[in-house]
Amino acid sequence: MAAKLHLLFDRFTLSLVAVVAAASFFPAHGQGAVVFEWITTFAIALLFFLHGAKLSRQAIIAGAMHWRLHALIFVWTFVVFPLLGWAAYPVLVPLVGEPLAVGVVYLCVLPGTVQSAIAFTSIARGNVPAAVCAASASSLIGILITPVLLRLILGTDTSALSNSALITAIEKISLQILLPFVVGHLARPLIGRWMDAHRKLVLTVDRSSILLVVYTAFSESVVGGLWKKVDAVSLGWLVAVCCVLLAVVLVGNMWSTRRLGFGRADEITIVFCGSKKSLATGVPMAGVLFGASAVGPVLLPLMIFHQIQLMVCAMLAQRYPRAEEGDDIAQAKRPATQAR
Repeated sequence: MAAKLHLLFDRFTLSLVAVVAAASFFPAHGQGAVVFEWITTFAIALLFFLHGAKLSRQAIIAGAMHWRLHALIFVWTFVVFPLLGWAAYPVLVPLVGEPLAVGVVYLCVLPGTVQSAIAFTSIARGNVPAAVCAASASSLIGILITPVLLRLILGTDTSALSNSALITAIEKISLQILLPFVVGHLARPLIGRWMDAHRKLVLTVDRSSILLVVYTAFSESVVGGLWKKVDAVSLGWLVAVCCVLLAVVLVGNMWSTRRLGFGRADEITIVFCGSKKSLATGVPMAGVLFGASAVGPVLLPLMIFHQIQLMVCAMLAQRYPRAEEGDDIAQAKRPATQAR
């Protein structure tokens, strides 16, 4: 399962790079851009309709009872992460430029992922029901709280973040993301079995929707002069910043779970749900919160962080079971050693 999951992510990463390259050399513009914008709107609605339809009521009930676990994931996702972005912003502006610095802050205030967090938790033998509930709740809460956190950190300096525009942005995000999600969940009794029987098709639609949204967003930014504003040195610094950010959060997640006395299964869930940021939610939300020319630089940190988190978490997901097996072997040998 781990090998298949890793292969899938590799293919998706290559597809993501190909889409960015296509948008860079062959951006949609004029009437074509208008057509892609309409298609993208439909794709976003379909994407979150599927997310809602995949979430079972039983998983919500089973996972929601573990309030301490959910509280810690919420703190890491919507308190610690944003504080790290707020603290880093003054340093990042002279280092990578303001557009990419805004992108790092945007990355920090986004909700966590759903699919990959649950998949990695399952591979690592963590608390899967709690992961389903925590990841889904993070996605829903993020729809409302992400624009507010962005407004608190950046003030009104960024487009679409004035007081009136903030309310309008939340309304648009709710219509584009939250409403399809709720409709999809309500439709689960009718289409749930079909979706469970066609998981590969659903995943293909899911990934294709993200790629389409990325192409449309980057096309707008390329037409607006994206690659004239971002140089190779800034990209290098950006990769380093994303690596450091992920390392700090992962270490902090592990330390806090052990300090608070969580078991191994819960630690796995907290690590994979509390350290990841959602590309599926972040891409369409950026289109609402930022101007067309700013979307590309804002999304670059998220795309880089997304790939780094997948590679690192894939290794962690395979390491946890090995560590557990090693502990079991050591525990089994201990009585025999004491008997001697």
